[in-house]
Amino acid sequence: MPIDEGRTFKPVRIAVLTISDTRDLAEDRSGDTLVARLEGAGHVLAQRAIVRDEIDLIVARLHGWIDDPQVDCVITTGGTGVTGRDVTPEALARVWDKEIPGFGELFRWLSFQTIGTSTIQSRACAGVARGTYLFALPGSTGAVKDGWDGILASQLDSRHRPCNFVELMPRLMER
Repeated sequence: MPIDEGRTFKPVRIAVLTISDTRDLAEDRSGDTLVARLEGAGHVLAQRAIVRDEIDLIVARLHGWIDDPQVDCVITTGGTGVTGRDVTPEALARVWDKEIPGFGELFRWLSFQTIGTSTIQSRACAGVARGTYLFALPGSTGAVKDGWDGILASQLDSRHRPCNFVELMPRLMER
């Protein structure tokens, strides 16, 4: 999609949350991939953390970042599958005010081109909570690349036309 070079780029302050029972920061390849891409695009890494696949821990971390004025957007990796420990979509649903269903739909369409029908196992999702964007990606580096390169890089770029998430940020709290 077109980037309008005549418009000003506005960096987004993004928090990265990895959901995992087994990873730490030294082993968080998907988180590293996401951080490299967002910083390479000119955005700001606001914060980064890893929490276990426990809904209350995820919700608590999300609330903290949603209420932090220095965080515009949270991107999670991991916990979007269908196993019993995969609870990231349920955690996001507990905090968001509005779901963005097209994000998961588009993610699975893009992912299908890479991994075929296995994409049906992904419950990637997105929403808005008290003026903060929330995006949940699967925990593989391939999924992070698909989600960032195929959707978020352009939608979090204020120069993207015909529209983007950044230009809506000032209006997210309207009533």
